[in-house]
This record gives sequence, C-alpha cells and structure tokens, in this order.
Amino acid sequence: AMYPWQTADDGTEETQSVHFNPKDGSWGPDLSRRQRHVSIAVFNNVYKYITSSNDKKFLHKYGAEIMLEIARFWASAAVYDKKTERFHIKGVMGPDEFHEAIPGSKEHGITDNAYTNIMVVWLLEKMVELMDRLPKKTVKKLQEKTGFKIKETEKWEQMIQKINVKLSKDNIISQFDGYMNLKELDWKGYKEKYGNIHRMDRILKSEGDSPDHYKLAKQADVLMTFYVLAPDEVTHILERLGYPVKDSLEFLKRNYEYYEQRTSHGSTLSKVVHAVVSSYIHAGDTAWEWFFEAMESDVNDTQGGTTLEGIHTGVMAGTLDVIMRYFAGVELSSGQLEINPNMPSHWNMLSFKICDKKQWYHIEITKENILVKLLGRGETKIIATIVGKKVSLAPGKATTVKS
Repeated sequence: AMYPWQTADDGTEETQSVHFNPKDGSWGPDLSRRQRHVSIAVFNNVYKYITSSNDKKFLHKYGAEIMLEIARFWASAAVYDKKTERFHIKGVMGPDEFHEAIPGSKEHGITDNAYTNIMVVWLLEKMVELMDRLPKKTVKKLQEKTGFKIKETEKWEQMIQKINVKLSKDNIISQFDGYMNLKELDWKGYKEKYGNIHRMDRILKSEGDSPDHYKLAKQADVLMTFYVLAPDEVTHILERLGYPVKDSLEFLKRNYEYYEQRTSHGSTLSKVVHAVVSSYIHAGDTAWEWFFEAMESDVNDTQGGTTLEGIHTGVMAGTLDVIMRYFAGVELSSGQLEINPNMPSHWNMLSFKICDKKQWYHIEITKENILVKLLGRGETKIIATIVGKKVSLAPGKATTVKS
C-alpha cells in the first residue's frame, strides 16, 4: 500500500502538480507527492495504537493488513545492487521537501533518503515480529485476501541487514546519496539580504538557482529519525546494517549540530522535532526554547501568512507530544509506564491524565515529587518505573516518589 501524500475523501493522490512561488510570481513543478514516507507514518501510527491499546480486534481485522501491505510496498520499492551489495530506494522525497532531484540527474526524486531507509528497516523488523505472533488463522486470512506469501519475508530479512545508508567519515548520516557532495549555502548572506529565510527554496528559485544544489533543509530530515525512534533504536538499526556506532548520544550530538545549522525551519513541525531531539543532548532550557517557538506558530503567524489559510493542527499536536514525552518524560514503549520528567526550570507543576491499554493514570509532577494514581477499582496492581525506581501501583491509590 502506497499511501498518498495528500488526499480528499476517497484515498486517491490529490497533491498539486504545480507550485506557485510568491517571490517571483512563477509556477513550477511540485514533486512533493514523492514523499512516500507518509506510508511509514501510517505504519507507525497503527503500530503505536495497537501497542498502547492492546486492541487485538482492530489488529486482526484491520491493523495487521494495513501494516502488511505497507511492508510489501517498501519491499517492492527496494532494489538490490550486486555491486554495492545493498538495497536501494530511488525516486523519493524526504521530509526535508527542498530536494527534488540529484543535481545533473534527469530523474525526479532522490536516492536512499536516510530517514526513509532507516524507518523501512524499523517497520520491517516490527512486521517480522508481528508475523511470528499473529495467530495462524489471522495469517491465513491475510494470505487469502492479499495474496501474501510467507516467502516474501525472506526479502524483508535481507533488507533489514542490507539496506543502504550513507555515513560520512565523521559519522554524519548523509541525508541522501550525494548530499555530502552539495555546496554549502551562504546562510549569513541570505539572512542579511532577505531577513526571513524559512522558504529558501522559493528564494533560490526566484534567483534562477535551486535548493537541489545546496546542503540545506526546510525542516528536520535526518533528525526526524531520532524524533520517531529513540537514539538507541537508531544505532541498533545502523549496527544491524553494518555501520558501527560506539556512543548513541555522541552520535546524535554530531548529527544534531551538523544539521541544525543547515535547516531553515520553513515548517512549524521542525521546531517540535528539534525540541525533542535536543532534549537528549542539551541540558537546561534548549528544548523549552524550541517548544516556545513552536507554540508561537499560529499566535504570531511565524510562517508569514500561512495561518490565514488555516491553523497548523500538526504542530499543535506536536507541542502536546513535547509536553508528554520530554517535559513529563512519559514513556510507554517498553510495555509499562516509565516517567523521567524534565520540566522547564520556570514550571512549578504539570498535571494530566493518560490512558495506556485501557488503564487510566493521573499524574502530577512538581519540582519535588511525582505523584501517580492508578484510576479505577480492583485488586490488580501494575508495575511502573518512576525516575528509575520500580513501584507497584494499586487501583485507587496514589504513589509518590521524590523527583
């Protein structure tokens, strides 16, 4: 299943084919429909829903089929090259959106976008695990409905170990194959000339140039990988692919510092991603600063006119994610509740409710304590980890741990 980048009511691709540049009044081709990574987002959302809700009915009736067909799509998109002994994915556009082609190439799209390829490995790993856990009855129904053959998983296993990702000698992930050969942009010069350079693509095209020639990004691309996956997950995938990474946080720090200064943040969501990613490697209020910029998106129309066309609901949801995932430090991916808060220094308390696997929790975080109350009745206790301490939560009772 190749999901559309933009659609209306029937699932067909509705992305515009031309783009208007208000900088010079010109029209040019719009290749954003090549953002095939939208299918990865669909897979990720379905997977997260299933793991957080334990909704087996949805999994067996809809979820497994959705994820299976996405995995099959990516397997069909990857081509093995005997010379490189790697699988390659061509003709795509990454989350960056600025790069539409390799300079000098007649083909649209780029090759081996790192975010796409790493996330494909992740989803194939999850799909292999899922196929092993699914009841035989469910697998049989999937085979009958989709024509899926178990033998297809052999290519999945090969891709998990052999998909191509480019790393520089300094351990910087190349955004795509050929990125490191591009020119550096004169960021200072363009800022002095134009002031707001969020949309460097429009500026460059109005000058008869192209963002394809430069190391720049509209928004987080490589760093998006560390937003969707934890740093340890990213390094696990790279090591499985044969790219050794000694220290996951040092590796992230190198990539953050490299790409942050080459990003124009022409998308409000970019600041959400940088808020979360920076939190892994920078102490203090760096994450808060990114978060605050994201919060201003519509209040101050920071994109220069886009709010008039509609508020940015994506960044709104993203700021909530920053609050939950970083400021509150709530993590559920391990199968149990974990809390490791990092509240901004000027916040005194954070209070909210959260539901995981149909179980509601009330959580209050202050500078001194973390209170967790398991809502509901019954006798079944739940184990949680709060600032590294294992605690047993009893229904209807509050448990307090020092921050």
